[in-house]
Amino acid sequence: MENRKAPPGSLNGPLSESVLEALVSQHQTALLRYATRFLNSAAAAQDVVQEVFIKLARDWTPQACPVERLGFWLYRLAHNAAIDHIRHESRLRRLHQEHVEMQAADHGGNSPLDDDGKRNMVLANLNKLDPAERQILILRLQQGLSYRDISLITRRTQGNVGCILHHAVKKMSQTLKNQGVI
Repeated sequence: MENRKAPPGSLNGPLSESVLEALVSQHQTALLRYATRFLNSAAAAQDVVQEVFIKLARDWTPQACPVERLGFWLYRLAHNAAIDHIRHESRLRRLHQEHVEMQAADHGGNSPLDDDGKRNMVLANLNKLDPAERQILILRLQQGLSYRDISLITRRTQGNVGCILHHAVKKMSQTLKNQGVI
């Protein structure tokens, strides 16, 4: 975290536009780096950091957080916003899975699914995998990358990539068999 302090007297009341711009310039890069690592998504991190600065502009007062602790307060806001983002995404995945399962049930359970139904079931189950499994499975099957290339991207050994891929495929095939997709 950067320890630069704002000029004396600039944070005694509501934030002016110029002070807010200075604070964004001072803290944005570090907060983006933190949120990107936390969420494993640069796009989601940008949304989270934007929420942090909106909250800063809207809610900050010297009584809420002393100036000398502002950086820590911003990290706490980023952390909380990232957790909220993860919860929101989890709810969306769960709702999507429930929708796919209802579609499968509407097909009578034993009747074959059309290609779109199968694709939706596969995608829904892909989202249930562990993030490492999902990443490696996508890199291998969708992107067609070799174990060596995947190991360079993920910073895992080729053997570890193969092991994770094996378990991911095994999980997916068992789940899809249980759901009648394959």
